[in-house]
Amino acid sequence: MTRLFISLIYIIVLLAPAHAVEMELKGIDGSIQQLSDFKGKWIVVNYWATWCPPCIEEMPELQSYHDDYEKRGAMVIGINTELVGKDQLLGFLDDYFITYPIFTSPPIQESALGGIPGLPTTFLISPQGEIVARQVGGVTREIIEKFILKWEAK
Repeated sequence: MTRLFISLIYIIVLLAPAHAVEMELKGIDGSIQQLSDFKGKWIVVNYWATWCPPCIEEMPELQSYHDDYEKRGAMVIGINTELVGKDQLLGFLDDYFITYPIFTSPPIQESALGGIPGLPTTFLISPQGEIVARQVGGVTREIIEKFILKWEAK
C-alpha cells in the first residue's frame, strides 16, 4: 500500500507544472546561453551521449520534430553529457545530420531540470518556462506532439 502511494505521488510530481526553471547552457564552442533565452516556446531538452544506442535511435525523431516546429513555437535542445572532444562531437553531429542546438555537460545524474537516472532523458518545458514532463528512455516525435496537444487542451 505504501509503495503504491509513493508511486502515485511521484507521477503527480512529474506531471504537475513545476516553477519556471533557469539553467546555464554551454555551447560546443564554449559560449554560454540561458534556458530562459528560449522562453515562449515549447522546449524539448534531451540529455544524450554519442555512445548511447537509444540516444542515437531517437535523434532522427528529434531532428524531424525540430525541423517542423522550430518556426511554430517549439524546438529541441540537445545536451551531450560526456567528456568528448569538440571535433569528435561536431563530426558525430555531422554524420547524423543533427542541426538542432547542441550544448555540452560533463556526465551528471542531476540537472537544474531534475534527475537524469539514465540516457536518454528528456524534459519538456512549457512556453512559460515550467517543466511539465520527463521521459527516461527514448522518445518519438509522436509522443512529444501528443503530450503537447493534451497539455494545451487542459
